[in-house]
Amino acid sequence: MTDEAAGDTPVSDQALARAPYTAGEVDAAVRRLLQPGCLAHAEQIVAHAAPSLQAVLAQALRSGGWFSEAHETQVAAVAQIEDEHERTRAVSALLEEETHLGMLVGVAVGFELAHQLELARQRGHVPDTTAEDGLS
Repeated sequence: MTDEAAGDTPVSDQALARAPYTAGEVDAAVRRLLQPGCLAHAEQIVAHAAPSLQAVLAQALRSGGWFSEAHETQVAAVAQIEDEHERTRAVSALLEEETHLGMLVGVAVGFELAHQLELARQRGHVPDTTAEDGLS
């Protein structure tokens, strides 16, 4: 498989295959994420790529139908609740649901980003970086 226009070198289908993760592997990786300092480099990468990642996340949410007409209808319904306490509770519930959804879609985007970075390395496409980018 190649993409001559992008300057890609041939990579076998086997090299492109994603190895499935077991529940145990995922659990162990999540535990490692809880270690102090573990996310420091990831935080740098996300800060660097935030504008682009926000666009990817927004596109993923739109294409998944998460912020469609049904969402707008839900927002309008919550805004129309007359009782202030009930409206506040409904807004909080809606925000919580949207936060969870954004987080889950963001994790999916992160998995795919990691895969794309690994593919680029396998193909030998590691772009030149400068000390100015702050990533190492």
